[in-house]
Amino acid sequence: MRIESDALGDREIEDGCYYGIQTQRAIENFSISGVTIADIPGYIDSLLEIKKAAAIANNRVAALSDDKSSAIIQAADEFILVKKASQFPLDMYQGGGGTSTNMNVNEVLANRANEILTGKKGYREVHPNTDVNMCQSTNDVIPSAMKMTACRMLGELENTLFRFASDLGRKEAEFADVVKLGRTCLQDALPLTLGQQFSGYRCAFERSANQVAEVRRHCLKLPMGATAVGTEFGTFPGYKEALYEALSENTGLNYEPEPNFFDGLQNADFWISVSAALKTAANLLNKLASDLRLMASGPRAGLAEVSLPAVQPGSSIMPGKVNPVMPEMAIQVYFRILGNDVSITRACEGELELNVWESLILNCFSESCRLLTQCLPLLSEKCIKGLIANQESCAQDAETSLSLSAVIATLFDYKTASDIAKQAEQDGKSIYEIVVELGLLSPEQALKFLDPKVLTKPELFHDLFKGKIRA
Repeated sequence: MRIESDALGDREIEDGCYYGIQTQRAIENFSISGVTIADIPGYIDSLLEIKKAAAIANNRVAALSDDKSSAIIQAADEFILVKKASQFPLDMYQGGGGTSTNMNVNEVLANRANEILTGKKGYREVHPNTDVNMCQSTNDVIPSAMKMTACRMLGELENTLFRFASDLGRKEAEFADVVKLGRTCLQDALPLTLGQQFSGYRCAFERSANQVAEVRRHCLKLPMGATAVGTEFGTFPGYKEALYEALSENTGLNYEPEPNFFDGLQNADFWISVSAALKTAANLLNKLASDLRLMASGPRAGLAEVSLPAVQPGSSIMPGKVNPVMPEMAIQVYFRILGNDVSITRACEGELELNVWESLILNCFSESCRLLTQCLPLLSEKCIKGLIANQESCAQDAETSLSLSAVIATLFDYKTASDIAKQAEQDGKSIYEIVVELGLLSPEQALKFLDPKVLTKPELFHDLFKGKIRA
């Protein structure tokens, strides 16, 4: 054990730990959720990248000695290379606007830097506040690390969304000639192809991917350099420029300062935009998953337009039952993301010069982003790719639907079409049968005009209806 001291007194710290007294106090105060800062993908790396860049920048402006700078940089590189989650054990739910997290990283780097320079832990040569935290504040470090973390996670989600859209595009091509009945208000509507329906899903997810790409672009603007309230107090001349130069060199990304540091610290509305992009993707996921459940309902007493791959038995009491478990999993992801969106929105309210609810924002964002990034490939692999169209069932529904009376309204008039639809319903017959019985169309004409496939493409029905009959 070793003894560390702060303004509140002393604490014994296990000597194997690189973190120090402020981290220890935070462990005692905030361990409630079981989710730690190390559980957020890339978050610790982002914090370490900031500390490394700051050490480089402070050395370049002659504020930090070569020995101290080199030791901090080496320590940061070591923890980036070898993940040591045990050194970053803080709960995501913490007060103080992330001060505990910032000090956790400062202490870890300071102890390791001293070990590099002196052979033992402690702060004799490198101090967590004076040296590791030089020219920084929790108030600019934490929101900057959050944006850097989001940049990585959103990039992965963006690629996942585009791949998912591509998978939908392959089903669009596969189902291009499968004619089915459209449904509006859950009632029979005009026919379309299953491929056309999937083109709508594909286009929506492409749009969602582009929306994620747009919000991700804004992650490159950081409030680093603002220090405590946005005035840049505590920084040295040239530090800010050197910091962003080092960040870009080390990460390969073109980070730049926020246009207004006061805005960057006070307002968290950026995260509302990010959450909206995630919620939009989740909403589209829910729509697709819900549609698949409806379209696959049955198999004897539902729509039965498609068959989903059977991935597990569906009932403990009814043999042979198979449930749409993958769409149902996806819908629950949507519900969770909705809840996270509400939490993010409330947490973005903040007050005065700082938003102190950033830990919750990051926790909710990262969960939503991870759920989407992991859910979409699973849904694609275990459901979308193995989806089968029940072509005979689709064709039967399209050919016998009363919605084909819309053709009669186009050929003659709305009242005639309405009367025919009503008679077909009463007699239990198709529109084709009634118009032929009444002599409105010959069997040949009826086959031509009432072919559901013709109604799915403008180039077909526009040509066909050029010389339409009028009573």
